[in-house]
Amino acid sequence: MKFEKLNDNKIKITLSIQDLTDKHIDFHSFMANTLESQDILLDMLEEAKKETGFDPEDSNLKIEALAMADSDFIFTITKVHSDTEKLPKKKFTIKRRSVTPCNTTQAIYEFHSFEDFCSLLQFLNKSNLISFVNDIATCVSLYQYKGCYYLLMTQINSDLANKLKFFTAITEFAKYITNSKVFASKLRECGNLVMKDHAFEIASKHFICK
Repeated sequence: MKFEKLNDNKIKITLSIQDLTDKHIDFHSFMANTLESQDILLDMLEEAKKETGFDPEDSNLKIEALAMADSDFIFTITKVHSDTEKLPKKKFTIKRRSVTPCNTTQAIYEFHSFEDFCSLLQFLNKSNLISFVNDIATCVSLYQYKGCYYLLMTQINSDLANKLKFFTAITEFAKYITNSKVFASKLRECGNLVMKDHAFEIASKHFICK
């Protein structure tokens, strides 16, 4: 079991099939939100608190469970502040996905806020992945469009060794946009260009504390 604190309000817990077996967790039963699954979740949160300092006490929690293509299971747990819409203590959405764009040299990711984009960079920096992200694609630009921020990556380096780790990380902070060619044209035509060609380098220099 692996714990990663993404920011003060979000944590990621990764379990392998062996972890599920060792802890006697039936994933399908867990998703049914039984009393037993709630006990398992509380145990996981207690262990996460010891490992990372993430404290969910007195917080509403939004929990997303993802069954990954590589057979790992990822739980992303977000604390929801009291000034936002109340959510059930346990809410799951589950889907199977690939974290890497397939057979493409271009990708677009949607961030709900600029803070989310900066949180990604902070996480990459703490994970020692920031050193290679400037090589992920030839051009990486950040646009603002209709209240959200979009990272447009063109000429993606398909041979980059840590590419999978990068795309796994970014999906914790942003949503992958399908039909990217059409939307890329929309961004260039109607979006506000915030950072041109070297968004990671620019943002790391001006917004991220080393």
